[in-house]
Amino acid sequence: MVNRIDKILLADSGTGHAEEMLKVLMDIPMFQAATINILHVVPQQITADEMTAKWEEGGKTLSKAIQTLNLDPSRVNAMLRSGDPKDIVVRAADELNANLIIMGSRGLKRIQSILENSVSQYVFQLAACPMLLVKDDIYVKKIRRIMVAMDKSDSAKDTLGLALNFLRDTSGGQLILAHTNPDMKLKPGEIAANPNEDPVLVPAIAEAKRLGINYKAIAPEGKPGERICQEAKALNVDLLMIGSPDRRPSIAKGLPDLDRLLGQSLSDYVRVYAPCPVMLVRTQSA
Repeated sequence: MVNRIDKILLADSGTGHAEEMLKVLMDIPMFQAATINILHVVPQQITADEMTAKWEEGGKTLSKAIQTLNLDPSRVNAMLRSGDPKDIVVRAADELNANLIIMGSRGLKRIQSILENSVSQYVFQLAACPMLLVKDDIYVKKIRRIMVAMDKSDSAKDTLGLALNFLRDTSGGQLILAHTNPDMKLKPGEIAANPNEDPVLVPAIAEAKRLGINYKAIAPEGKPGERICQEAKALNVDLLMIGSPDRRPSIAKGLPDLDRLLGQSLSDYVRVYAPCPVMLVRTQSA
């Protein structure tokens, strides 16, 4: 379970909105004492001259990022490495024992992400910690409204705990608790007509009340991925948080889980279609 975030790995490609996302997080009290590790990966080149040029370019990217973020130098660690970006990001997160990875995403659909060798999809499959994805085509806003996709899983409970920590010291914040109800799977007495009486949401509501956090409960019916994204847009959500169990293959931890990549995973759908940044909170299997 992730109780706090004090070691952040920012995978900075020099493009996209990942830096903007980190700046926004720095306004949230729980992040203000975190150590920031900014990683730029230089792909291996064919010639020595090309390699030298890319290293120089990478150094400039890191320097610009540090200046833009305007963070306390004692809390910033710049990392310039060479290799396959997918492998380097996962390896760096493990080495640092990071508890959050921030990176950009083109928002590629599942099969396209495989064919185009998506870095964010690969890292999502193999990383052992929460991951905050910022699509290239979204606008990063100050975080006030956080939606948490709830179900009965341990990963959803961990996600709720992290969201509550985000909001407990955030002025004007609101927690939106969402439990989607697929019509074809409803059982008598399983879902309450009033979202505030939904058996999945009741414990989360109680915890929000205990901490004095403003909340809204919703229980939209329909396909979970679609309805979560639709509600996030309608409610102008700033950050969508969703739990994801440990999806790394148990036999070969270094290989992507293609069955999951090609499947109808809720977290995969939200990763692609959400209208705001998405935090995927990893719960590791035993």
